[in-house]
Amino acid sequence: MAQALPASAPDTAIPGAVTQAEGAAMLRAAFNLFRLWGVDDGQARVLLGQPSPSTFYRWKRGDIGSLPPDLLWRLGDLMGIHKALRYLFMEPERAYAWVAKPNAAFNGQSALQRMLAGAPADLTAVRNYLDAERGGW
Repeated sequence: MAQALPASAPDTAIPGAVTQAEGAAMLRAAFNLFRLWGVDDGQARVLLGQPSPSTFYRWKRGDIGSLPPDLLWRLGDLMGIHKALRYLFMEPERAYAWVAKPNAAFNGQSALQRMLAGAPADLTAVRNYLDAERGGW
């Protein structure tokens, strides 16, 4: 007869779920990516889901506590965008510059402008476009 595990059991992590340590690493990588993309702090806050200024600057200093699921999804898309650009462009500088260039796929807006619309779906749209361009999964 099957037995239910208590919800508080430490080994009941969801397979494939991002851990808080992995999320913190992605957040640190995102701050580096923002610098390379030329994203200012106001834009970075939008891309990260509008955390309060105090939370944002705490994260930026490296004081990263528990991260909300929405942020983990956003970070996953940002890392996916970065990965796709690195596959598409041999020179990293071209990949970083692409983000700010107008693109017909986004109605003449840059990918950054599309992402700055603020909804998680805007990040996903850019990631999906890049995945399709590189032959996606």
